[in-house]
Amino acid sequence: MAKRNKLQKFAELASIPFVFQCFSYDDKKLYNHLNEVVDLSGKWGKTVFNNDKPIVLELACGRGEYSVALADAYPDKNFIGVDIKGARLWKGATIAQRHGLTNVAFLRCRIELIEHFFSQQEVSEIWTTFPDPFLRDSKENRRLTSSPFLERYRNIVQDNAVCHLKTDNTPLYEFTLETLDKENITVDYHSNDIYSSELYCPELEIKTYYEKMHLAKGLKIKYIRWTLKNK
Repeated sequence: MAKRNKLQKFAELASIPFVFQCFSYDDKKLYNHLNEVVDLSGKWGKTVFNNDKPIVLELACGRGEYSVALADAYPDKNFIGVDIKGARLWKGATIAQRHGLTNVAFLRCRIELIEHFFSQQEVSEIWTTFPDPFLRDSKENRRLTSSPFLERYRNIVQDNAVCHLKTDNTPLYEFTLETLDKENITVDYHSNDIYSSELYCPELEIKTYYEKMHLAKGLKIKYIRWTLKNK
């Protein structure tokens, strides 16, 4: 039953006009809801959103709750949730479709390929919400705030782009601060317990399914905001 349910989600996800999927790490082709190959690099605003508003990415978006909530709260921006897990993306995509949100889209791909789907200076802001911390030292470069990923982001962001990390994981939080310092990247703000005082920004009030689980276990939520210069 669970397998059938997942297959149904994949089928429904593939039929949603604002969902785009890359099925192969090696092929790097992007498909729309008509199963057509599309090239959206540099064209997301014009082709997908029909406007030139700022584009904000949510990386490791999971169920897309942050993307949907941000899109609802900020109609003056466009939001794209990025994740490789199609069954999870289905949740946010169907909610966005049900509510008729026109400023949100979803990209199913490996985040290692992010440069292939966006052009230079196309992205104005990046949120990374509760990503896999990849705690083994051998997988350090798979962390979404590691130097290799920061280099990828530099290739697609506007100059002085705002980046955010929200996580429950202390090692990832500390690793990110160390990496940003090593890269001479300006940290605008950070907290190892965002709910212990007044929230730094209203966007932090959004709580995802996983964050609620973490809070129920007594875990503290961490947050870092930094400014990233492009290449």
